[in-house]
Amino acid sequence: MGAGLARFQDRIALVTGAGSGIGRATCERIAAEGGSVACADLDGSAAEAVAQALRAGGSRALGVACDVSDADAVEGAVARTREELGGLDVLVNSAGILHFTHTHEETLDAWNRVLAVNLTGTFLACRAALPHFVEQGRGVIVNMSSTAALKAHAWAAAYSASKGGVQALTFELAVEYGKQGVRANCVCAGGIQTPIHESFQLPEGADPSLLRRIMPFTGFRGPEDCAAVIAFLASDDAAHVNGEFVRVDGAMCA
Repeated sequence: MGAGLARFQDRIALVTGAGSGIGRATCERIAAEGGSVACADLDGSAAEAVAQALRAGGSRALGVACDVSDADAVEGAVARTREELGGLDVLVNSAGILHFTHTHEETLDAWNRVLAVNLTGTFLACRAALPHFVEQGRGVIVNMSSTAALKAHAWAAAYSASKGGVQALTFELAVEYGKQGVRANCVCAGGIQTPIHESFQLPEGADPSLLRRIMPFTGFRGPEDCAAVIAFLASDDAAHVNGEFVRVDGAMCA
């Protein structure tokens, strides 16, 4: 991972959803390239386990229990990152949840929970980090969107709506804060093997043929492929990339 690269030397990143999947792979990639990483996750034990593994490999890392839908918890995660690691240069919003159901059977509570984590959680983390980025005149945000924001994914109305919102929010931040030294981009992942992907079950009575629309013809890939793109966008190699979305989906949406 990132052999020979040191793009994050003297850089500090906060990654949400760090306990597994794309979030964990991103923490590992940034650390492998010399970065210090605050690993934040709703599951504090999982976050600390990732941080311990990074520290065992010689990296500076911090485990943080954080519910991204809780504004105080998010502010606290940003504050701990700055206090214990010495600053904040990169924010990666990877925390997310997903469930599948027929839209006419979706409950309001389930709808609100998905949007609270995926969209509001992304907003809260950006809101907490932006004052520090503006003050220091530089900062990078990488948000996790999804191919669900680009191409219809059946039985995922709340998830699709939340990821479309993440993409729109990313574009807005890029324009509003671009002249203040802040870049904001997002990754639209598809066909990536994560705990969310592995927990997929068709709702009762669903038409399985609808799955063909979202199956990558090159097969599913590991989260490290997505982490590599996130690391690029978060690094100075992408200094002139702002307000962009990058598909990591094996041509699913081509």
